[in-house]
Amino acid sequence: MSAIHSSSTKPELKLRRALWSLGFRYRVNEKRLPGKPDIVLPKYRTVVFIHGCFWHGHKDCKYYTVPKTNTAFWTAKVARNQERDQEEWRQLEAKGWSVIIVWECELKKAAFEETVGRVRDEILLNGEAYRSEQEERRLFREAWRHMRKIQRERESALKAELRKG
Repeated sequence: MSAIHSSSTKPELKLRRALWSLGFRYRVNEKRLPGKPDIVLPKYRTVVFIHGCFWHGHKDCKYYTVPKTNTAFWTAKVARNQERDQEEWRQLEAKGWSVIIVWECELKKAAFEETVGRVRDEILLNGEAYRSEQEERRLFREAWRHMRKIQRERESALKAELRKG
């Protein structure tokens, strides 16, 4: 297992090249985020995880088979990986990030273009949602500041009246 790399794997590089050619700019393995996502797109508030079918237990996938030897160990290991993945996704979503999962088998030649299209569409959709959320917050802050300004003006007018009278 020491020969297994956790970052810049072939599937990751393949998807990163495709996203870069589509004009997406991203960060790789951002340590400040839970789970060190494989691809981080801050502009779209989106993270992408590229999961190996074997290591993360992709159900009904021909690339995920439990080894015949030491079955209990491997079953427990994959289950721990899945639990950890879900916890990391919940943490990211709680922080306002959208999570996209791409399986290794989806990056094979037959499904690659469809997968890249799906990921592109999800990223753009997440970006629109993030920008509209930011705009709503901006409008709320603006309205709050305006109300606060009116309140201060009323208070100062009342104080001025009290001094006169």
